[in-house]
Amino acid sequence: MADGQRSEHESFDRRLVRKSPWIFHFNSGGCNGCDIEFVAALTPLYDVERLGAKLVASPKHADVLVVTGPVTLQVAKSLKLIYDQMPEPKYVIAIGTCACSGGIFSGGYTVLGGVEKVIPVTICVPGCPPNPKEIFRALEAIYKGEIKVAGGGCGEEQNRG
Repeated sequence: MADGQRSEHESFDRRLVRKSPWIFHFNSGGCNGCDIEFVAALTPLYDVERLGAKLVASPKHADVLVVTGPVTLQVAKSLKLIYDQMPEPKYVIAIGTCACSGGIFSGGYTVLGGVEKVIPVTICVPGCPPNPKEIFRALEAIYKGEIKVAGGGCGEEQNRG
């Protein structure tokens, strides 16, 4: 794809997501600490709905996949299937140290590691658990178009624009 076409395509992607970043949440096998903080980010205190964000029941309607917990061998195929069902452009936010790198579960015989082992990650929000403000900032960055679809992943500097 030529550079002109790519920038036009990215601009189109930003306009689409800016309208309404719908979120699908998936726990890939953690302790639920990050789930609690993610739900806290959805409350009126942080109010992600001001960004037009809302939870959806199907990945087929989602723009953003939020993953918490380390990826276990049991859920790896399900996570990939959920990611494949999402329409383009799609963003993945790994919430918590376990989703970013496997955390304390890394090296366990049933743990594959972080989300990046299965699907590309757009934004990592490390922490055990992370602060809801950081989760809000990640969603805000997607809403404002500061994150490109092909993100920097968990181990690299974030791809903010």
